[in-house]
Formats: sequence, structure tokens, C-alpha cells
Amino acid sequence: MEAFGTRFLFDPATTMTTVAFVLGGVGIGTISGLTPGIHVNNLALLLASVATSIAGPPKLVGAAILAAGVVHSFLDVVPALALGVPDPVMAASALPGHRLVIEGQGREAIRLSALGSGLAVAVAVPLAIPVTMVMTDVYPFLRGHLPLFLLGTTGFLVFTEPTRREQIGGVVAFSASAVLGILSLPLSPTAPLGVGSVLTPLFAGLFGAPVLLDAMGGAGVPEQAGTTLTMPRPLLLMTALAGSFAGAIVGYLPGVSSAIAAVLALTLVPDRTDARGFIVASSGVNTANTIFALFALVSLDTPRTGVMVALRETNAPLDLPVLLVSAAVAGVVGFVLVLVLGDTYLETVGGMDYRRLSVAVLGLLVAASFLFAGVIGIGLFVCSAVLGLLPPRLGCRRVHLMGVLIGPLIVGV
Repeated sequence: MEAFGTRFLFDPATTMTTVAFVLGGVGIGTISGLTPGIHVNNLALLLASVATSIAGPPKLVGAAILAAGVVHSFLDVVPALALGVPDPVMAASALPGHRLVIEGQGREAIRLSALGSGLAVAVAVPLAIPVTMVMTDVYPFLRGHLPLFLLGTTGFLVFTEPTRREQIGGVVAFSASAVLGILSLPLSPTAPLGVGSVLTPLFAGLFGAPVLLDAMGGAGVPEQAGTTLTMPRPLLLMTALAGSFAGAIVGYLPGVSSAIAAVLALTLVPDRTDARGFIVASSGVNTANTIFALFALVSLDTPRTGVMVALRETNAPLDLPVLLVSAAVAGVVGFVLVLVLGDTYLETVGGMDYRRLSVAVLGLLVAASFLFAGVIGIGLFVCSAVLGLLPPRLGCRRVHLMGVLIGPLIVGV
């Protein structure tokens, strides 16, 4: 078929093979996204280790890896909402999503997350080209002044804490986690999986275990109300757009996490959005990050996420049309899967013995720490978990614990 001077070719066999690989990636991302304790970077390490043994065109293997990462970014909010819900008396120090679950608004939180991620994909794809053109010009300057940029970001996070006590708490949490990162990141432990990373026990300890430990005495997921969205649509769209823009920061610059970018994004929104806004923004950042990181890899040869590292290590050709279509398909499927599976997941977890479930997930985190970093990983997990308990007791946000990455980057480790 020919139209507007362009000839379109349709090869049924090639199309079916491409669809099969993308759906295979969707399946992997679904399993990993719904499995507690599996970070997308862990998924990427595993995929990179087996990618070369998969029979098939490297281009399609890369499409499957990207699809898995996109779907994971949609679905990982579900176990995050269902697990680690504290006792209602601790609601003030709970994570934003958990506060909504405590209030019985978990189903609304799931839909807000799905909309945040879905809108981010829709916005990030057309934005990626102009943003990449700008970043290609300014990246050398930012890279040359990265420590100053990260110091400024850290200062912003500290000074946006509402009270002096919380600001001091933020400084303490950041400093302690920075020391942990400076001491830990140079380590190269022997991993049983053969694809080691000290980031696995560090992040599991800092951000996973403390939430579960604090929720041990809680009653778990209470009965949830309906699915009505109470966040005004214009504010929802504005917050998702801000999250997508902030996702560009994560996609191009090291050390800036999705949680940090979500805090930055909410400063662009003219009205307070509290927990609902944070969920929309952080979900948007998390998913848009994948799109922007892909363009950063193509234009700057700088892999900013585990999924992009996996793409480069597998020598998959960076065929943007194929990869973008794969990401779009995965985004649509991920959106639907969150809505289809999220409520059932919450209801199922709500009917389980929450203490036993929390212990089981903690055991899974310990196992993951060992598999990715050996015995040293278990030690790092324990140290990180102790440190991760600190922010709620100091009254500050957990995001300051990202000093574990920012600190080493500032000092050049």
C-alpha cells in the first residue's frame, strides 16, 4: 500500500513474532510488578543475564525487555499499596498511598496511579524529541556541574520540609544514607545469581523493610470504599503533566529518583494535592522515566535505568519505532491490568493474616538481598533497614534516604 509518497509493508509473520515478544515482555513485567520486593532494576538484571540465550532477533528481545519494564512500572504500585499498611494511629507518618488505604480509598489510589502512568506515556512520547534536543545541548554543562545540581536538589528537599525539626531530620537522614552509600557502592560482592548489585539490599532495606516492620502491629488492609475519583480532573491532568516533565529529569540525570522528581513536580502544581497528587505525580514520573531514559540512551549513550542498562548489555539494536510501539502497547496493557487486578489484589491481601504476610515478604527481601549480593547483601540489608526506620521517627520524608545514591555522586565515588 502506498500513501502520501510513503510505501507501507505488512509482513504477517514478522508482525506476529513482534507481538509475541512484546506480550512475552508484558507477561514478565506483570509477574515481577505484582511480586513484592522485586524492583524494576532487579528485573532488568535478570533479563540482561538471560537475554543472550533467548532465541530470536536481538531487536525483538530488546522490545520485550522494554515492554516488561513499562508494565512493571504500572503494576508495582499494587503491592506497594497492599503491603506495609500501618495502624491508623500511625497514619500521619505513613506513605501517601497507605494513608489512602487506611481511609478506605485504596481503589481510588489504584485508579489515580493508573491514570498518572497512562497520561505520562501519552505525554512523554511527543515530548521526548524536543526535550532530548534541549538536553543534548545542556547535558555537558549539567554533567560538568552535577555535584552542584545534586546539592541544590538536596537543599530543596530539606527546605521544603514544613518545620525546623523536620528539616534537621532530613539532613540527618540524608547524611546517614550518604555515608552508607559511600561505603557500600564500591563493593563488588559475589552473587549467587551471577548478576550482582548492592543496590538490591540497599533499596530493599531503606525503603521496603522499614515499611513492613512499622506495619507489623497494624490490622492490614481495611474494607475499601468505591472507585470514585475525588481529585478534580483539571488538577489531575496538571499533576500528571508535571509528573511527566519531572520524569525527564530522572531519565537524563543520575541520582534523582522518582520520589524526588515527584516532590519537584508537585511544586509546579498551584494547589495542594496531598496523597492523591503524590500518587499521580510519582506514577507519572516512574513511567515517563522509561520513555525519556530510552531517548537518553539513544542520543547520549547514557543508560539511566536498569532497563536501559539491560538493553545496552544485550546489544539490542535501538530501533526507536519498534521500541516506542512496544512501550505504547505495554502502556495500554499495563493500564488495563492495574484496573483489572488491583482491586482483587487489595481484597485478597486484606483477607490474609497481615503479620504472617509481612514476615513472608521480609523473608523474600532477605532472599533477594542474598541472591543479588551474597552474604554481604544480607549485612547491607540489615544496616539499611535500621537506617530506614529513622525518617518517620524524625518526622521527615523517606525521600531523604536517596542520599545513598546522591552522596556518592556528589563526592565522586
